Amino acid sequence: MADQELRQRLLTPESEETNVKWDPDSLPLKSRLKLARKAKADPCYIYVLEVFMIVLTIVGAVYCWFYFDNVHFHVSHTYARLGYDVAQHHVGQRYLHGKGVDKHPEKAMEWFRKAADQGHPHAAYNLAIGHLKGYKTDLKPGESHRLITHAAANGVEEAHAVLNSVCTKGGCH
Repeated sequence: MADQELRQRLLTPESEETNVKWDPDSLPLKSRLKLARKAKADPCYIYVLEVFMIVLTIVGAVYCWFYFDNVHFHVSHTYARLGYDVAQHHVGQRYLHGKGVDKHPEKAMEWFRKAADQGHPHAAYNLAIGHLKGYKTDLKPGESHRLITHAAANGVEEAHAVLNSVCTKGGCH
């Protein structure tokens, strides 16, 4: 009996406050509840545009996969034109070895010069070695020794060997 009385008390409200209906006008600052609307279907040109963008992305990825050296050269060339010394060195390497672009040692030396002027040690080493090998550079007498010394001081291992074997015998003119 006590169990049934407890259920009745829980099911039926005893006070007047629990019977008050919820009124949105009674909320503070008169906020309103907005119902979500059903979204309209996208127009046909949106689907065509999405499919076109997906196909374009796939074609670009396939091109990058098969022509990686060419893409790498053009990306590096863009950064090199912006003045990044590492990118200028990469472009010089690409021109020197003909990866992703036709082989062109004179252009390689120009890019090595731009990077070496900014203090890039490997570019300085490559420019000096290119000069010693007879490539057309704009180095003045004694500048190749200075570039190789700069490269050796900044951790280029090959530069130490060239300093000890070639430059000590007067080969770095």
